[in-house]
Amino acid sequence: MGDFSIARYHRLLCSDYPSFLDEYIGLRSMQRLAGIGLLCGTDWTPLFHNKFFYSRLDHSIGTALIVWNFTHDKKQTIAALFHDVATPAFSHAVDFRNGDRLRQESTEARTHDLINTDMELSELLFRDGIYKYEVDDYHRFPVADNEIPGLSADRLEYMYPSGAALCGAWTPGEIAESYAGIVLLKNERGADELGFASEELALDYVRRFLDVSLILQKGEDKLAMQLMGDVLAEAVKNGFVDEDDLYTLDEASLIARFEECADMAETERFARLFRTFRSMTEVIRSDTPVDGCYCISFDVKRRYVDPLVCVPGHDGSGNTGRTTSGSAGRNAGHTARGNAGGSAQRISHVNPEAGRLIRDFLEFTDSPWACVRYAQ
Repeated sequence: MGDFSIARYHRLLCSDYPSFLDEYIGLRSMQRLAGIGLLCGTDWTPLFHNKFFYSRLDHSIGTALIVWNFTHDKKQTIAALFHDVATPAFSHAVDFRNGDRLRQESTEARTHDLINTDMELSELLFRDGIYKYEVDDYHRFPVADNEIPGLSADRLEYMYPSGAALCGAWTPGEIAESYAGIVLLKNERGADELGFASEELALDYVRRFLDVSLILQKGEDKLAMQLMGDVLAEAVKNGFVDEDDLYTLDEASLIARFEECADMAETERFARLFRTFRSMTEVIRSDTPVDGCYCISFDVKRRYVDPLVCVPGHDGSGNTGRTTSGSAGRNAGHTARGNAGGSAQRISHVNPEAGRLIRDFLEFTDSPWACVRYAQ
């Protein structure tokens, strides 16, 4: 995957690039995210072998481009761009530190405050005739975000590069083929939701999505996230960083500072935790904690999708889906009615294999304990 071009991938998401985004992307509050990885600190441990670095800024831009591609709505697009503006260094590892492993939302509270105190952003929004309250919560916009197992721009975007970087789940060509099949539909509640034009593409997406999500359910990912969370807790406790540093410094700067602190730290616990994170290469699976090891045992958020798919042959009433052709949205930027006489249903309702894949994922459990030997 060394040939994965982020710029090319972003052009794929929206060929009709909205130039108004440039000034918003250039704000200091957004540029900070260039040094924050999407993969929650796993770029910094040899336990993982991520194929490339994809930043929270890259993800934010990608999410905004998807929203623009399917809505051409400026407010929704800006809200999507800023949805991760409050993400701290090492991303969801901070949620693990905070004990929020099942929802992973403990850091989102800062989003509203950061948007409302950013004077540079205020000037741009005022110029464009947009109120802050119209863009400070992307949860208001179902194309940008919705509840699991729906498919949103955020969920769609993060899984393509995550899968490509973590395990090669998608090649650039496979992403292009998958994305070309995305359409805008109406869900069970009558709200807009991204879905697929064909059952085949929806099934393929579910299979690949769950393959990646399974990695996030296994001991390696859970242990890496909790261990980095504990490193951060010890760093703050010992005064090596303060809380604000996690929201102002990039990950490379923090790793460099931690390297220095581990060498001179009077606290053995910080040095041992950090050196273990930076050197671990394998996890021990066990039914019980292992002596001489850092061990974890808990459940985490299950990330999965059961996307809508166009189903032909119905009378078009009730749950009829209004679709935006993936290619039409990218190339012409217009909304069109597709699959006349069809409806939108969850792929699990029309495809038994998709239902089985989802059930298998929801029932998966790794070993009770995941452990790694402490660095010496």
